[in-house]
Amino acid sequence: MALLKCKMCGGDIEAAANQTYGTCDHCGSTMTLPKATDEQITNLYNRANHFRRQNDFDKAVIAYESILNIDSLSAEAHWGLVLSRYGIEYVEDPQSHERIPTCHRVHSDSILADADYLAAIENAEDLYTKKLYESEAKRIAEIQKSILSISAKEKPYDVFICYKETTDGGNRTKDSTIAQDVYYQLTNEGYKVFFSRITLEDKLGQQYEPYIFAALNSAKVMVVIGTKQEYFNSTWVKNEWSRYLTLTKKDRSRLLIPCYSDMDAYDLPEELSMLQSQDMTKIGFIQDLIRGITKVLSSSVEKSDSYSQANGDMPFLTPGVNQLLDRVSLFLEDGDFQSANEYCNRILDLEPRNSQAYFYKLLATLKLHYSEEIISHDKPLDDYPDYQKAVRFSDNNFKITVEGYNQKIMDRLENERIEGIYQMGLCKIKDAQTERQYLDAAELFDGLKEYKDSGNKANSSRTMANKLKEEARLKTEERQRLEKEFNNAMHSLRERVKELEAINMKLNIFQRVKKAEVEKELMELYERIRQTRKQYGKDY
Repeated sequence: MALLKCKMCGGDIEAAANQTYGTCDHCGSTMTLPKATDEQITNLYNRANHFRRQNDFDKAVIAYESILNIDSLSAEAHWGLVLSRYGIEYVEDPQSHERIPTCHRVHSDSILADADYLAAIENAEDLYTKKLYESEAKRIAEIQKSILSISAKEKPYDVFICYKETTDGGNRTKDSTIAQDVYYQLTNEGYKVFFSRITLEDKLGQQYEPYIFAALNSAKVMVVIGTKQEYFNSTWVKNEWSRYLTLTKKDRSRLLIPCYSDMDAYDLPEELSMLQSQDMTKIGFIQDLIRGITKVLSSSVEKSDSYSQANGDMPFLTPGVNQLLDRVSLFLEDGDFQSANEYCNRILDLEPRNSQAYFYKLLATLKLHYSEEIISHDKPLDDYPDYQKAVRFSDNNFKITVEGYNQKIMDRLENERIEGIYQMGLCKIKDAQTERQYLDAAELFDGLKEYKDSGNKANSSRTMANKLKEEARLKTEERQRLEKEFNNAMHSLRERVKELEAINMKLNIFQRVKKAEVEKELMELYERIRQTRKQYGKDY
């Protein structure tokens, strides 16, 4: 028996090695369970679920992915990734005591079209486990729709201020007071600013996620304020800036500015350390910050900055660097990636900000011969340090080229993902035999929106589902009609048999002729009963 932790409350659940679902004795919730084949797997799942229950969704994602590295077909690990990606926390209803899902990381894409959700469904161990995944996903999808409906009504923000409001003891932090000063300065400049202490003060008793989601997705600038390392890494602060950081990777016009004090810049979270940060202890910090934000938000200044970068910030090439770059290009063509990397390092010793050298280092790392081959890479380039530096130090023209490669990769991968779901839908239609199976296929195509003929496929699947439903209804009605007809016929025959048997009992041996007539009719009735049962398929 494995001791698993409840995904909703953290209570203990004893599960057999082959058990795929169970009920928590502590909170009474029925849920899917992982295949706890050994103690290591059990501990990995408990660790991942712990992070998610603590709302540390980024750590939970890493933990679930480590399980998938061991077992890529684990439905429960895929489902854990879904819960973490959408920031699902199970909160106890004070009246019913039922655990209700709450969404802290809503996405515009439906959970029902999520690749990991589809993988969980595909790899579910049995039909009941699959039904549990489906019913829970539909519950979350309804919450998601509600949040998106509310957030759609919100006006767009210019700036999002991310900070820690209170200490663990419940007192207001220094970060909060600094954030409020920044808020007032920015609003005085005419910007619409999301500052939770003020923006959400009239939302007491409501879920905050719709308003946070709307602000994160509309703001062009996020300012992250922190006076302690642990404040930057606190659960809800990190939840906000990590989500916005993901948005900046998709939209390069967005800007994230870490602002720190009473700590060293090197103590910033690794993800933020690559960004240009602001020291709040410096004189004129707020003025500098507002000036930087204004540059981003002002289209005229943005164009001016873009022009100056294209013309005034071109890197100066040290004599000999062009020849070294040519050598690197030849090494890459020949497949001598080690020499290519070594020569790139020689170039960077001479010019630490040479973007071409960083890009060639990336090609050497990926073992690619030519720049154009990179668009066939199997994942986006954003997480490669050499790519980040190539973009960071490049002039506008080369930046457009490099980022263009990455965009092509992301577009291709997204198309492959959508095509995979589309093909899965076609297989579901091909194998469908029941109304439910056709409806599942329709829901899959609904998530693809206008991709290819997904709309037509969804409609045809529902048509088939309705046809099967109607056929089932007609069959049921016909079965009920025949059953009634059979019962009436049998009742009439049995009543006549009873009547004749009663008459036969009263006849004496001197009434032989009459007795023979009655017995003959009884025999005929018995035969008719047998024939009737056979006619209606009841001869068993």
